[in-house]
Amino acid sequence: MRKTSVLAALVAGVAGFERNALANEWNMPVGVTEVSRHVYGLHMTIFWICVVIGAVVFSVMFYSLFRYRRSKGAKAANFHEHTTVEIFWTAVPLLILVAMAIPATATLRHMYDATEAELDVMVTGHQWRWHYDYIGEDVNYFSNLATPREQIDGTQAKDANYLLEVDQPLVLPVERKVRLLMTSSDVIHSWWVPDLAVKKDAIPGFVNEAWTRIDEPGIYRGQCAELCGKDHAFMPVVVHAMAQDEFDTWLAERKQEAAAAASGVDRNWTLPELMERGEQVYGSICASCHQPEGQGLPPTFPALANNQALLDDLEHHIDTVVNGVAGTPMPAFSGTLNAVDIAAVITYERNAWGNDTGDIVQPSAIQAQLSP
Repeated sequence: MRKTSVLAALVAGVAGFERNALANEWNMPVGVTEVSRHVYGLHMTIFWICVVIGAVVFSVMFYSLFRYRRSKGAKAANFHEHTTVEIFWTAVPLLILVAMAIPATATLRHMYDATEAELDVMVTGHQWRWHYDYIGEDVNYFSNLATPREQIDGTQAKDANYLLEVDQPLVLPVERKVRLLMTSSDVIHSWWVPDLAVKKDAIPGFVNEAWTRIDEPGIYRGQCAELCGKDHAFMPVVVHAMAQDEFDTWLAERKQEAAAAASGVDRNWTLPELMERGEQVYGSICASCHQPEGQGLPPTFPALANNQALLDDLEHHIDTVVNGVAGTPMPAFSGTLNAVDIAAVITYERNAWGNDTGDIVQPSAIQAQLSP
């Protein structure tokens, strides 16, 4: 009982130290969700229990080494069993483990309860970007690394958010329960944002489930936490938490953009229009594999510049982008890009970097292939 009281006093006594440790970069963050605070509290409780156990064990060990050292004439006792001691050193660790398991189980149950969500988002990992689909809202987009290539190459100084910037973050409302459905189109990825206490594997052919309810507006950063290929380090996660009215405005604007893209399928686009839009799509989606100037990384990612076999067969080029290539890292973009973006990027690839075919691919031609 005395040891239990001492342990409780020590745990309670370090509360002030814990508050000071929140800003310590060596500790895990407290986060901005109820789950993250539960996880942090559990982490600190278990940590201090381990500290006390370690201090007691090593104190006894060093005291024994010093007090009963050979130089003072101590002689080791010779015995084979001691029932009381054996019961003690079995029962005490068992009780400690049970005491640790109770709060851990409660926290895990809370973490896995994704019921009654107010918003569902499908998160799909791709090499090496994330795709977000707001289920039932007709809003979806890719999120790509936005760190300038000059910083990666070392020709420009790295900023504070090096490799933790994206062109389009996941936008979520605060104070609403959001269910995150995780999957992958190619290899195993892992969506991880420490401040939200969410880390869930995205596995091809499976849908994993997580949830979050963010308390404070702000920008929260994370990374892919699974080794997913050569550009694994270039796959950040950024979440932008907004107040509810701001989120509603943002969502309405994205729906308008999606509607505008859909209406653009039926008109004829000029070459300059397609080239401008295609350059944006290529930079966001294709450049990480096929390189900014289309030089590729053969043999895995073929060059697009001066690729005569591709330039001589427009239908093959369209089919490759729309349906992907089985057995290769080239995915099908029919389910992730709209007809306008697919038409624009194909037109751009056929007329950039000196290709100059003059080919114009209209969104209506792509839409005819996408329609069932």
